[in-house]
Amino acid sequence: MSDRYLPPVETGLTTEEVRQRVTAGLKNEPLPPLTRSVKQIFRDNLLTLFNLINVLLGGLVLITGSYKNLLFLFVVIMNTAIGIFQEVRAKRQVDKLSLLSAAKIHVRRNGQVGDQPQDAVVQDDLLVVTRGDQLPVDGVVRATDGLEVDESQITGEADPVIKGPGDAMVSGSIILGGHGVVQATEVGHGSFIKQMAKAAKQKRRTPSQLLTIINRIIKILTFTIIPLGAGLFISTLLRGESQNRAILGTVAAMVGMIPEGLVLLTSVALAAGAFTLGRHQVLVRELPAIEALARVDTLCLDKTGTITSGQLKFDRLEPWGGVPGKAVETRLAELVAAIDDDNETAQAIKTAFGTPSVHADTVLPFSSARKWSGAAFNGHAYVMGAPEFIYDQVPRALRDHVQTLAERGYRVLLFARVAALTTPKPTQPEALGLILMTDELRPQAKTTFGFFANQDVALKVISGDNPVTVASIANRAGIAGAEKLVDMSQVGERPDFDRLVADYTVFGRVTPQQKENLIKAYQAAGHTVAMTGDGVNDLLALKQADCSIAMATGSEATKSLADFVLIESNFDAMVQVLNEGRRVINNIERVAALYLIKTMYSVALTLIFIFMSHSYPFEPIQLTPISTLMVGIPTFFLALQPDYTRITGRFMKQVMEIAVPAAICVVGYVITIMLLGNQLDLNFATTSTLSVLLTGVISLNALVIAARPLNRFKIGLVALMATLFLLVFLFGGAIFSLVSLWHWSLAWVYVPLVISAYPVFILLQNGLGKRVLSRIRWR
Repeated sequence: MSDRYLPPVETGLTTEEVRQRVTAGLKNEPLPPLTRSVKQIFRDNLLTLFNLINVLLGGLVLITGSYKNLLFLFVVIMNTAIGIFQEVRAKRQVDKLSLLSAAKIHVRRNGQVGDQPQDAVVQDDLLVVTRGDQLPVDGVVRATDGLEVDESQITGEADPVIKGPGDAMVSGSIILGGHGVVQATEVGHGSFIKQMAKAAKQKRRTPSQLLTIINRIIKILTFTIIPLGAGLFISTLLRGESQNRAILGTVAAMVGMIPEGLVLLTSVALAAGAFTLGRHQVLVRELPAIEALARVDTLCLDKTGTITSGQLKFDRLEPWGGVPGKAVETRLAELVAAIDDDNETAQAIKTAFGTPSVHADTVLPFSSARKWSGAAFNGHAYVMGAPEFIYDQVPRALRDHVQTLAERGYRVLLFARVAALTTPKPTQPEALGLILMTDELRPQAKTTFGFFANQDVALKVISGDNPVTVASIANRAGIAGAEKLVDMSQVGERPDFDRLVADYTVFGRVTPQQKENLIKAYQAAGHTVAMTGDGVNDLLALKQADCSIAMATGSEATKSLADFVLIESNFDAMVQVLNEGRRVINNIERVAALYLIKTMYSVALTLIFIFMSHSYPFEPIQLTPISTLMVGIPTFFLALQPDYTRITGRFMKQVMEIAVPAAICVVGYVITIMLLGNQLDLNFATTSTLSVLLTGVISLNALVIAARPLNRFKIGLVALMATLFLLVFLFGGAIFSLVSLWHWSLAWVYVPLVISAYPVFILLQNGLGKRVLSRIRWR
């Protein structure tokens, strides 16, 4: 540090010095964007394996000269275009909200402190940091009365580190207590900022269950499509069929195996969900987080900022131990001025008693782990904080009075004189007074928590405040089980967290490490846990939770790692978040089976027709009405339907209940038609037309099952699709390579088959489906 330029602490860099450093490239870099660029969105949606396979298949169809069979490429193009449009739209919404919630750094220049974006910080800038800030650059402390810093992202150690003038600080460090001035020593590539930003913003939790299953299906199909297609093509040629017939049959089989619409539907639904939440001022940092929150069954709440408004009000100061009230007020005002914290409690006391001038010999700023702050001045040391964390054993009379006040809803802090500012507890505390603070409920808190209770989401309150006070507020907010409270400062060093989460609803006097362990215990009990928070004391718990929600008014460190940021700090918006997540996931799980029906019967038919003497029963153009009318269009509308029921992980169960019986029906009816065709000497055009008809009818039955419970809209949608499918046979035969079915000689073949399709499908679903499901343990 001796060779480094040291700008005056009182003034910082001048405008000219800042300009020189910007010109020299000594400027910090912006944080990595939350979203992909438009170029990346286009590239990732266009350059996919399935798109490549579809283009190659289209090239093969061109060889045959049957250009109408290229229609499947139009569907692929439309799907891709819709996916790009929805993701770009969601990107713009997320980017707009990111700007609103972007962290600002207090920088001192030309003697003035102003807010600057992180990428505006230059080398040697003086950063004015306080509790909750996250350092965006490497630096050195120039001035402070005491900084407590969390360097766990760098060192892995969760214990706070005390920093004084001259001490180095690393980017990514979080200020837990105190405030000071830090000079930027390394910016941009010279610092750890990129690694730290990545660690804070892209923590890895349990991956999305739905996306994991879909990606597994795609991976399996990737290794299945090409060899099966090659086998079908070769076997068709070996049977003496023409090259064109072999190509069209192979392309139809391979197109049928690709569930490109399922991938599209999932990405579009999540992107649309992010866009919808953005309109409600909720920033979604990762799309899979929508699914994670939709699966939540336990919501852990931090009292301040979530249940209450977070605006603490000073009520009164009660002297204790016979000390005159005026003297207690004076000493308290001096203590708060000496510590110079900027949290809500300190600000409320400053407003009540003013800020006298005092010089402190020693300062210990407030710490979430320690739960008290203190300072030594004028030959004495004073502390302010939770009584349980100041006394080894709180005197009975004081404890009983604090309990009485807490039951009335007050937040009670102890003001005491001590012999020494030792940690974790001060030496020989002597109570001088009790500070009574009040905190008001959020206006819509009761309604919001009632909604979550009705949605089978268990509410738990985890707070650093007195458990009796927290329980009183939780009870006023209508949280069930609020009377089941525990003081976490009294549970010992190695508590049984599994028993605690089973027995209690309200947890008070909780340390940051205990918050994290409580979340772990809920997860170990099989719960999917969301955590809300707005302060640095919530960081460990937010990282551990399956889904984390931060308020925009919270600390920058908290916002930097949360899955959701409530831009207007309005917890009521969580109702919309939960509903949107459940709607997206429930509807994807519901309609996914419709996409996989085609995949399943296409794979099965390909395997069968490799060894049969018949050509593959479909041409690519013939699958278009089925893919469009029985799957594509209706699933798009069904995915937008309201469905806010609790997520039950039914993806594979829906597949087994709907897709497997339907696929077996299709395969069975196609084989039956082939056999009847042999007996009745029907040509390929006729048997393929009958196969399309029966496949469409079975897919329509599956659509009805997937759309349940039916309402007017769904009945109308199904009826419209059925009508359009019928019109394809009446007027679109030439386009879709279908022969006319208006012949009595054919009617006695297909009418019984069509009539039998529904009961056979239901029989298979209730018989085979239930037997298979009973033998499989679904998650």
